[in-house]
Parts: sequence; C-alpha cells; structure tokens
Amino acid sequence: MRAPLLFALLLAATGVGAADYVAQPGSTLGFTATYQDEAFEGSFAKFTPVLRFDPADLGGSRLDVRIALASASTANVERDEMLVSSEFFDAAGVPEARYVATVFRSLGGNRFVADGTLSLRGVSKPVPLAFTWTPGTQPVLAGEAKLSRLAFKVGTGDWTDTDLLPDEVKVSTRLVLVPKAG
Repeated sequence: MRAPLLFALLLAATGVGAADYVAQPGSTLGFTATYQDEAFEGSFAKFTPVLRFDPADLGGSRLDVRIALASASTANVERDEMLVSSEFFDAAGVPEARYVATVFRSLGGNRFVADGTLSLRGVSKPVPLAFTWTPGTQPVLAGEAKLSRLAFKVGTGDWTDTDLLPDEVKVSTRLVLVPKAG
C-alpha cells in the first residue's frame, strides 16, 4: 500500500482533516408550524445535502443542501396540496430550495452554528443552523433553525394573516453521513 493512501485512510479513521460527506438513509429534513393554534409537522422526502466538515478547521467547512419542494409532506392531503401550490412553496414555478453555508462557528464541545443562506421562491436570506456533531464512522449532524415564512413569500394572499398561520417555522434536520466516494 502506498504511503499517501495509507495516510489518507488513517486520517479518515481518526476523523482528522476535512472530509466530504453525503447523507445516508435515515437522514431527515423536517419542519414544524402552527395552523389555527394547532402544531403540525412536515418533512421533505427528497433533499440532497453535501457537507465538508472538520471541527478543527471550520474555515474549510461547507454545507450545500438542495431541497425538492414538491416532496413536502405533512400526512394531510389537503395541506400538502396547498404547500406545493403557488401560494406557498410554488413547487411548479421554483421546484428547488437551496441552503448554502460557508461560515461555521464553534459554540464549544460538539455544538456549532452554520451561518448559511436559504434561497426559496426567489428570495435569499441568512438563516443560521445550530447543530451538534457526533463523529464516528457514520457521523451525525443534528440541527435546528427558525425562519420567517413571510420573509420568503411562503403563504401569500389570505395566508399572510399570522393569526391563522404564525410567521415562525422551525426547521430540523438529522443527517446520518458517510464519506463521499471519490
């Protein structure tokens, strides 16, 4: 075995150095909102995160997530049809949302913040993602963010009434990762 290959394998095994990761089955991207004072949860069945992360070198880290908006589901057919409509996600007009973070901050221990930008419905706004990092052969990134749906024009017309549908939406993710084949 050549020395560079052996060195790369040792780095990967010890978790030293930035690595590119892709999500595995069991990864989730979800959201929680409230309608008429009743909380509901939803998720995206199709999303593609690619992560470069090294807790010791946050400057070289990057998170890029592509989200297929038509894959939104809340287990309620009527609500799901509304979510993908032009009044909410407009999945036919702008089928994908994207989250890109290139600035990462340590909060101590295994807690971090990715200072990223969410692009949704033609609007791009900063959205920090607070997360924990659990290293290992299949590292796990578990994070949460809060955002204003109205800032992204999600819920137009009568849906701008925050008495019916509050502005704040909580987004959560749990990424089970493996190194990207290369």
